[in-house]
Amino acid sequence: MWLAILGVALVLTAVGIVYLISRFGRFAVVRRLAGNRRSLRILLGAVPVAALAVYGIFDLVNMVIILLHLAAFWLIADLATGLFSILKKRKMKTPAAPSDAPDSSAPPRPYITGIIVLVVCAVYLAVGRYNAFHVDRTEYCLETSKELPGGQLRILLIADSHVGTTFDADGFAEHLAEAMKDDPDIVIVAGDFIDDSTTREDMLAACRALGGLTPKYGVYFSYGNHDKGYNNSRGYTPQELEAALTASGVHVLEDEVELVADTFYVIGRMDRSDSSRRRNGAGNSGDNSANNGDNNGTGGRRSIADLTKELDRSRYMIDINHQPNDYEAEAAAGVDLVLSGHTHGGQLIPLGPIGRLMGANDRTYGLETRGETTFIVTSGISDWEIHYKTGTKSEYVIIEIRQK
Repeated sequence: MWLAILGVALVLTAVGIVYLISRFGRFAVVRRLAGNRRSLRILLGAVPVAALAVYGIFDLVNMVIILLHLAAFWLIADLATGLFSILKKRKMKTPAAPSDAPDSSAPPRPYITGIIVLVVCAVYLAVGRYNAFHVDRTEYCLETSKELPGGQLRILLIADSHVGTTFDADGFAEHLAEAMKDDPDIVIVAGDFIDDSTTREDMLAACRALGGLTPKYGVYFSYGNHDKGYNNSRGYTPQELEAALTASGVHVLEDEVELVADTFYVIGRMDRSDSSRRRNGAGNSGDNSANNGDNNGTGGRRSIADLTKELDRSRYMIDINHQPNDYEAEAAAGVDLVLSGHTHGGQLIPLGPIGRLMGANDRTYGLETRGETTFIVTSGISDWEIHYKTGTKSEYVIIEIRQK
């Protein structure tokens, strides 16, 4: 699927470059300088696109994001102005003169459509950048008939910090300090704590930041698809990451269950992508045969039914599953609460609706209840590479569970 998405992005980028060059060629200053010389007009129109390409040398992903948004806004504006022009002609029943004809003897008029597109796109992306870099607080209140320690449980859920994208380890520590003002009883890290580009220094410092937290019942961690890395080029191994987390007092769960305060369970799932890599024989330097959960000789993760079959069903069960993709089985297993991230809340419009139509995840964002099971997907406190969130916001989540 990712290869298909990459292919589509490359094609759209190429088409967008050609389209934007033609649009920039419509500005009055370009038409004035180029006159009737079409080749010069194309060359001058390419200058802003070339400047954007230079930015892409340093940040290719976000250059493509800007380019595609600009092309999309311009296309919408062109379609709207074209439709308006057709309706106007029909009403007047006389053809309207083109507003930006390059061979007009009169001085070129300002390209109002282009100016509006640039302003609107800049504001739109500025809001998206704010949503990505500003971490908001989201709260959910739940009830259960099962016993909780002291009759209630307050959870701090964070996911998708991808340390090094929108903040470094120091920034991560600052966000944790803000979230800890809610005095949570337990902290749950639902994967993608670090990324392929996270430096060793930031990884170690972020682990220490988690170790500096003092919730009553501890900090629990389950892997996401980026935590163990894809190319082994970070300068440290997955085993070193796990060792740093463990040394900081973090409970790392991979297809494992812990009974907390002799009252409730925390279940940590192996990440879906890691399970697939092991089944396909790709493996990675973080493979740990003791934690494979390989019941069928495939190297895949254990099913939620297998993980919960010997648990006391009268106790509250919290399941950490980075990717929200196993809802039917988790509801059938009688898990009380499933916590996920991975989707970044849809990240960019229209990725959320497209993902839902494709069935990429069981849920993209927010709360859903199936039977007795509550599912919560957070948009995460950061992003993978992309510095914009136009379809959602960055957040940490406080979950207040009260005993009836």
